[in-house]
Amino acid sequence: MQKIILYYMFAPLSDPEAVRLWQKTLCDSLSLRGRIIVSRHGINGTVGGDIDDLKAYVKSTKAYPAFKGTTFKWSEGSREDFPRMSVKHRRELVGFKNSDDEFEVDENGVIGSGEHLKPKQLHELIAAYGDDVVFFDGRNAHEAKIGKFKNAIVPNTNTSRDFIAELESDKYDDIKDKKVVTYCTGGIRCEVISAMMKKRGFKDVYQVDGGIVKYGEAYGDDGFWEGSLRVFDDRMTVNFSDKAKTIGECTHCAGKTSNFENCALNSCNDLVLICEDCKKNPELLFHTPACKTAVVE
Repeated sequence: MQKIILYYMFAPLSDPEAVRLWQKTLCDSLSLRGRIIVSRHGINGTVGGDIDDLKAYVKSTKAYPAFKGTTFKWSEGSREDFPRMSVKHRRELVGFKNSDDEFEVDENGVIGSGEHLKPKQLHELIAAYGDDVVFFDGRNAHEAKIGKFKNAIVPNTNTSRDFIAELESDKYDDIKDKKVVTYCTGGIRCEVISAMMKKRGFKDVYQVDGGIVKYGEAYGDDGFWEGSLRVFDDRMTVNFSDKAKTIGECTHCAGKTSNFENCALNSCNDLVLICEDCKKNPELLFHTPACKTAVVE
């Protein structure tokens, strides 16, 4: 039986390249596949494989002092959901473009990030403060098209690099005095986003501990989450139960769908949100008319 695990850990690493080499050797020895990023600020990974091999990986990784407190989130899937095992050393653990110059990391994680809320604590906060609690999506905008927390604010972001400009605009001045709860897939992006928000005048910032994945484990589709979760492997999307609501709309017919397809133009990195019926027409598998024209030319 196989599974996929997701995890991250912010911790100062004096020699991230040595950590990268160790992680690659460890994963290859256990026949795992997935993606791991290592930087001077820590580690972020998603890997799949046999359960026993994943348990061995978790044990070995947590034995490294800097990673002993890492929380591993288990999800349905397998090694076949990844083409290879990729372990890279990068300047940033999360690609916000020079965001690592904005915050520091110590043995407790990101300094100055928002308060962590377990799923139950999130419900308690909403019960106590109602409309004064605002969800703020920490992912790229296309991900929110198929799933998000109810009434969440979704920034106009095509890539992570767009977040700083969004936060420095005046769009969100009206919520800076409210209780803002940031969320993302597994929690890592919100560690950084919440710190960036506090530096820019947001007074009371929280983050969903463990991200959407942990919240979905706790409440499925019976809480404040609605829709499907976009994931970045061959699964494309994940539902937390058979009661998952379909909130996405087909780009062409506006029919309900959670199905993303790669643009038919190979050089285009964008996705098309398209229903199964429209998907049957090859003419519709383009992100924009310009993509279609480029193929014809």
